[in-house]
Amino acid sequence: MSEQENMSEQENILSDAQVVAAAPAGWYVLGVLSLLMGFGSISTDLYLPAMPAMGRALGADAGMIELTISGYLIGFSLGQLLWGPISDRYGRRPSVSAGLIFFIIGSAGCALSRTAEALIAWRIVQAIGACACVALSRAMVRDLYQGNRAAQMLSMLMTIMTIAPILGPLVGGQIVALAGWRAVFWSLVTVGALTFVLLWSIPETLPVRRRNMESLGMAMRYYGELLRHRKIMGYAITGGFLYVGLFAYVAGTPFIYINYYHVSEQQFGFFWGIVIAGATVANLINAKLVVRHGYDRILLMGTVVMALAAFAVAWTAGTGWGGIWGLVLPLFVYISSIGFIVANSVAGAMTCFPERAGAVSALVGAIQYGSGIIGSALVGLLADGTPWPMGLILGMSGVGCLLSVSLLLGKINEI
Repeated sequence: MSEQENMSEQENILSDAQVVAAAPAGWYVLGVLSLLMGFGSISTDLYLPAMPAMGRALGADAGMIELTISGYLIGFSLGQLLWGPISDRYGRRPSVSAGLIFFIIGSAGCALSRTAEALIAWRIVQAIGACACVALSRAMVRDLYQGNRAAQMLSMLMTIMTIAPILGPLVGGQIVALAGWRAVFWSLVTVGALTFVLLWSIPETLPVRRRNMESLGMAMRYYGELLRHRKIMGYAITGGFLYVGLFAYVAGTPFIYINYYHVSEQQFGFFWGIVIAGATVANLINAKLVVRHGYDRILLMGTVVMALAAFAVAWTAGTGWGGIWGLVLPLFVYISSIGFIVANSVAGAMTCFPERAGAVSALVGAIQYGSGIIGSALVGLLADGTPWPMGLILGMSGVGCLLSVSLLLGKINEI
């Protein structure tokens, strides 16, 4: 090795050491990453109680307001495909910073919207920024950890992150009651600005020597190779079917709880929080079990639980058995399965190509959140004022999860 190459290698090693040495306490870094991971939730959960009020203020029906979620998911899924290669080349922190700027601008646009169409458009801008936070925070975890340990840390971060969807509707309901629905989006502007400051208090997780210096055009074409990888697609589509049901639930429950079961906007947060709490508990359990049993086995068991719960939701939604609690209880089990599916499917996919964690995380996220577009759009198109459309879509998502595990991952017999 020449003297120049030796000096270059020493500089690279020193650079990596400086990144580690500059790092704050580990839990502080993980706390910031969990906040970033929560942007997908807070962007929607905070304004869920405001959806009926938004419809009245903008002169739009329930289906049109539910499209604000579909529009958000379009921006969220497509935006990830761009942020993944950008972060693999330029680093995680500058890429997330750019995403936060988009998020702040989009949130302000939502607050100032005068029509439902304008609100949908600004939600797309907001989502393009939020998806950078979510997809790249997962890649940052993969920069720091590997294999089952990465799945464990993702579960722990998601446990912290589930505070957002539990508190979001509760806080959002209070904001709407005190200051109106536009104040919800101004609150998101504030959250985005504070997170921008916190981001620059943690170190970059992708050193220069580990970055992919291909052109962005070449990196984008690399998605074709990833799409042909059977295992990656198995993990992505399994999670994708879960997200079909999840976002049917997100888009449908505000109108089901508030309009059909006549709960108040403040009470909505209570029922929402009960269901989301199941995901928190499941993530804690997953973090304990995954190192011992592996992410594949836990993923498969979670898929079976999710499918059974989906069928129960469809039945209670169609028959009305048990009233609101007859619907809430199987929804609790369904949403709890998130804790055994999402982190493990993402970790499994990124293990296939660790050197391109940003691109893989982005592709998996795009497929999963893109699938959510189907669920949220269908629940809006099929809306009839009853819980049945949501129950039907959740039942279909359960069938899809089982089929993808069996046909694409081919491991259903291992459960």
